[in-house]
Amino acid sequence: MLEINILRGDRQRVKEGLTKRNFSAERLKLVDDIIDLDDQRKLVQTNLDQMLAKVNTHSKEIGALFKSGKSSEAEVLKQEVVDLKTEIKELETQQTNIIDQIESALIELPNIPHSSVRQGKGEDDNEVFKAWNGAMPDFSGFEPLPHWDLAEKHNIIDLKLGVKLTGSGFPVFRGKGAKLERALINFFLDEAEKAGYEEIMPPLMVNEDTARATGQLPDKEGQMYHIERDNFYLIPTAEVPVTNILRGEILAAEDLPVKLTGYTPCFRREAGSYGADVKGLNRVHQFDKVEIVQISHPDQSYSALEQMLDHVEQLLTKLELPYRILRLCGGDLGFTSALTFDFEVYSAAQKLWLEVSSVSNFETFQSNRLKLRYRELDSKPQLVHTLNGSALALARIVAAILENNQDEDGVNIPAVLQKFTGFERI
Repeated sequence: MLEINILRGDRQRVKEGLTKRNFSAERLKLVDDIIDLDDQRKLVQTNLDQMLAKVNTHSKEIGALFKSGKSSEAEVLKQEVVDLKTEIKELETQQTNIIDQIESALIELPNIPHSSVRQGKGEDDNEVFKAWNGAMPDFSGFEPLPHWDLAEKHNIIDLKLGVKLTGSGFPVFRGKGAKLERALINFFLDEAEKAGYEEIMPPLMVNEDTARATGQLPDKEGQMYHIERDNFYLIPTAEVPVTNILRGEILAAEDLPVKLTGYTPCFRREAGSYGADVKGLNRVHQFDKVEIVQISHPDQSYSALEQMLDHVEQLLTKLELPYRILRLCGGDLGFTSALTFDFEVYSAAQKLWLEVSSVSNFETFQSNRLKLRYRELDSKPQLVHTLNGSALALARIVAAILENNQDEDGVNIPAVLQKFTGFERI
């Protein structure tokens, strides 16, 4: 959630940023409305402070008047105090209503894009930040199969069984497919540990406060599976519980950055459609993912973002997968993000680029909701910056590994995974 002082102090930059997100002039008026409401809140607070001070003064005077035998004058002041308390109660109700209106309006505003983010309507306007200039997989003498046919041919991923057990978008990994999935999880976690991230194994369900603090609510309410009886949400990513670990804390500046990683299944009500781009593992409701999270000093958060980009890039390099990096435009930027880079791998049989990671800096947008701050020496606590990235999302990584490493008889396992799988080929 944006801080009001940002709206007040840099109103023009806020509006320019929201314009990058394709806010209309009518929607931009929300910024002015919030500032007007905050002006009203300040005025009410001033009146409240004055009345409370007057009640305080009168209370002392009443005691002195009674002591000196001036009971009639004391009774007059007592009645004035009663009247003042009635007005105070009305002002407190008014103040609560204004604060609720401010909160409701603020929660509708997304984060302000970083200056490097360009305006655009959607994914077609994203910028290729780093293009792939290496060799693409070469299939000479045979037609490569898409991963769903490879999975059925070698009995490693059963999509039909997933439909039987649950429904479409819930694949069943079996045999060497299950071992490949587990190998990738172990590889990603080991690499994160080497990079200084502490592993967390969080709950797979969170309460409403947790989902709201990282910005999933109310923005992504329709994409989350909701357990109504307990009012819990199945997590769409480990980012949600892992970032919330420090909710409400004040950290010492010297303890930053905090680096956390976690593997979890992830659950999403993907809208989807029909066609190759949603077939097989391309778009599923349940998938495994390893997430990395950093809680950073504001002065260091963009250096941290570069480190996280390098970490994900090294994973893809070690897996020998063709990849490219996109910088998202304003129209494709997530609600909570100030700057996001997407990693895509090339899926050779489908001839498609598949997104496998998003790495984002949220600046203070999440930490303001989390009430997560740091303190330097005896100075006033300040909001930290939060960052997160997929390192990596497994479903599409598996799809790319199967398609890019196939030959006529099977699939070769990337060398870096073989110590985890215990086999070199499927």
